[in-house]
Amino acid sequence: MARRKLIAGNWKMNMLQDDGVALARGLAERLDLADAPGFDMLVCPPATLLRSIGQAIAGSALLLGGQDCHAEKSGAFTGDVSAEMLRDLGASHVIVGHSERRQFHGETDAVVNAKAKAAWRAGLTAVLCIGETLAERDASKTLDVLQRQVEGSVPEGGTAKNLVLAYEPVWAIGTGRTPSVEDVAAAHRHIRAVLAKRSSEAAGIRLLYGGSVKPDNAGVLLKLDNVDGALVGGASLKAADFWAIAAASA
Repeated sequence: MARRKLIAGNWKMNMLQDDGVALARGLAERLDLADAPGFDMLVCPPATLLRSIGQAIAGSALLLGGQDCHAEKSGAFTGDVSAEMLRDLGASHVIVGHSERRQFHGETDAVVNAKAKAAWRAGLTAVLCIGETLAERDASKTLDVLQRQVEGSVPEGGTAKNLVLAYEPVWAIGTGRTPSVEDVAAAHRHIRAVLAKRSSEAAGIRLLYGGSVKPDNAGVLLKLDNVDGALVGGASLKAADFWAIAAASA
């Protein structure tokens, strides 16, 4: 079935107010001026920028998301942000389970599962990340890891509206390395098959590829079956590069 492409930018811990607002406003203007662009565009800035960017892009087609959320609505969780807080600031999406959260904050599949449920509770779409490490890839465990993460991280009840899955090989994030197109196609095909066992709407759920996506490789990657967009890191911090990736998906 036809799935509209989603080009999502994960800004990570980058940008201060002036530059972040300018970047988001510039993207919103390009998107609104485009003639039926054929893709959706999402930016996920740091939590410190959500309010100002939300105000700057209000009324535009540019979507706003958070980079993480806590599983609880509120409570004694110093430094954390709830899904409801993100929604209150105008977010429609939130990234959960990014490899950097799994690696540096010890998040397990169970933790990611709870965060995805929290996103749904608040009316947000969860952009749920999965992907293998280099050691797992070298051990030929990629498909096993992806299956385990989908089964453990994705709650029951995923739909085309509340869930996006992002496949990001951990070893490719920010390294300039990418899997072969055959490997990406095989991974996405496998993810779709595993997801089909957990959701009757699996055919409509968008699967994004992430991991050193750039203007010069986006065209090939985004034409693959079951690749319904991209989760972009470093290139999303440059308006021209991010827009070129989006244009390649059209």
